Amino acid sequence: MNQIKTIFKYLLAIFMVTAGTMHFANPTFFLKIMPPYLPLHDELVSVSGIFEVLLGVLLLVPQTSRKAAWGIVALLIAVFPANLYLYQHQDILPASPIIHLLRLPLQGVFILWAYWHTRLAKSNP
Repeated sequence: MNQIKTIFKYLLAIFMVTAGTMHFANPTFFLKIMPPYLPLHDELVSVSGIFEVLLGVLLLVPQTSRKAAWGIVALLIAVFPANLYLYQHQDILPASPIIHLLRLPLQGVFILWAYWHTRLAKSNP
């Protein structure tokens, strides 16, 4: 089980670093999905991108892995309003309505995935 968890930790880290990098490679997309009630859109896109990259890297450092996983959980909860806004304004990203709908619970899957890495590994007797 530890090998599987390690593989999934690396996959989550890769996902986070890639997603964070996209905030700088394609900020326009992220700016479009920012709910209008949030201030400082440019800054929030940059800060969330920085945290995604940083937390993804820290997830792979044994001394910071659990705290990074908690940080990812918090970050994914914090960015959920953008996913909800995208669902409510589907013209931002042309796709099937079912795709937009499935993005919402998928965020929960990512939160659980990160939460899994907050747990200490059980030692074998």
